[in-house]
Amino acid sequence: MSSAIEIGAVEWAAYQVPTDGPEGDGTFAWDATTIVVVHVHAGPESGLGWTYAPAAAGHLIGEMLAPAIGGRSAFDVPAAQEAMVRAVRNAGRPGVAATAISAVDVALWDLKARLLGVRLARLLGVARPAVPVYASGGFTTWEDLHLSRWLSDHLDIGRAKIKIGESWGTCERRDLARVELARRILGERELYVDANGGYSAAQAIRLAAEFPEVRWFEEPVSSDDLDGLRRVRDAVAADVTAGEYGYDLPCFARLIPVVDCLQADVSRCGGITDWLRVSALAAAHQLEVSGHCAPALHVDAAAATPNLRHLEYFHDHVRIESKFFDGVTPLGPGGTLTPDLSAPGHGLTFKAADAEPFRVAG
Repeated sequence: MSSAIEIGAVEWAAYQVPTDGPEGDGTFAWDATTIVVVHVHAGPESGLGWTYAPAAAGHLIGEMLAPAIGGRSAFDVPAAQEAMVRAVRNAGRPGVAATAISAVDVALWDLKARLLGVRLARLLGVARPAVPVYASGGFTTWEDLHLSRWLSDHLDIGRAKIKIGESWGTCERRDLARVELARRILGERELYVDANGGYSAAQAIRLAAEFPEVRWFEEPVSSDDLDGLRRVRDAVAADVTAGEYGYDLPCFARLIPVVDCLQADVSRCGGITDWLRVSALAAAHQLEVSGHCAPALHVDAAAATPNLRHLEYFHDHVRIESKFFDGVTPLGPGGTLTPDLSAPGHGLTFKAADAEPFRVAG
């Protein structure tokens, strides 16, 4: 196949999907999720990507990123990604621009794999046949009965995470009670907790001493508080993790010395191109990586990552991805995702008609 196949039209649209009930964590509450979907065309194929971000990410794709990659070879994804990074220099990469770059980058990798007629995981190089996940939900807005039912429904996965740090860490007794409840229901299965940066370092250390057995303590303090993360990591038994707000490689480099497992999000970090770089950076420091949310978006890159620990099977994104896309990898025994290696690209098709009622921009 000719390497002269050029990137053509770039199309985007934003969709806002209501949650199935009020949701909140330690430092934020929401009742809807916005997904920005992008298609990149070249030759006879188109690639599909998306990010969970405000509609502003879509406008940035149309204004700044599409012109930066138009006419480039559809096979030279790192070059296109670098062109996008340079295009947003004055706008600033962290935040909205990074999510926009990530969505287009995923679409470009999907496009390349489809042009070559191979599964994206095969193109990247399969490192594992199946990808482990953990159940994620357990919002602070859920009453005990709701939390109990959700945990019981996900026992087969073997790992589950709940939110704590309610109201910026001001509801300590309820946090501890919910952790105890989750521990009872999960039995010997792994329990994870996520404070979303809601605690101070001293508070996180004090509360962790009262936890029943907890395997994973995510963002006990803000991911910007590197000294606080280090203090908590050195003081608690659970693995301390952070990285979901990493928008570029320097951010991950700063986190590596202060966490036990590095999180990264393909829809924020710079797409698959920078996921691979982040994973290599972690491996150089003997760390595993864990994919943050968006399981359908991550599964191929995760399957190609030797030092992967798992992916987050996040309640909101599982709902949206099953609603908006055909070809989503089904959850398998023991909480695993096994991509269909016979399908080209990432194997997903956008269900435009089903998504249309939720369109808010583009």
